[in-house]
Amino acid sequence: MKLLPKRVKYRKQQRGKMKGCATRGNYVAFGDYGLQSLETVWLSGRQIEAGRIAAQHFLRRQGKLYIRVFPEKPISKKPLETRMGTGKAEVDYWAARVKPGTVLFEVEGVPEDIAKQALARVAYKMPVRCRMVGRRLAV
Repeated sequence: MKLLPKRVKYRKQQRGKMKGCATRGNYVAFGDYGLQSLETVWLSGRQIEAGRIAAQHFLRRQGKLYIRVFPEKPISKKPLETRMGTGKAEVDYWAARVKPGTVLFEVEGVPEDIAKQALARVAYKMPVRCRMVGRRLAV
């Protein structure tokens, strides 16, 4: 299942800056346990899909898995040995912007030890350091 937007207003984007920590999407909202990023990265759609498959294969239809990030940023790449000029390259893949503190995946409906093992398998597929977090108590 290829993750990419159905439509976009502009086909290509500039790279932009990735500074600071996440102020949105930084707590467990839907599940009981979550996988939180500790570094900054562009997470490709393939990497997100690899994490989803790893978790669902381990959970074997128990509980529910939530994916909290979506690849909405087009990343373009020029072919090897191409001269400078000739314009911006075509879109190579789609990426999700991930800042430190962003919750990537969430799990609900399973005990803590099973959730910990499932999220450890997902973290192994991610290109950044991650930690498992629980749901915050409502104030």
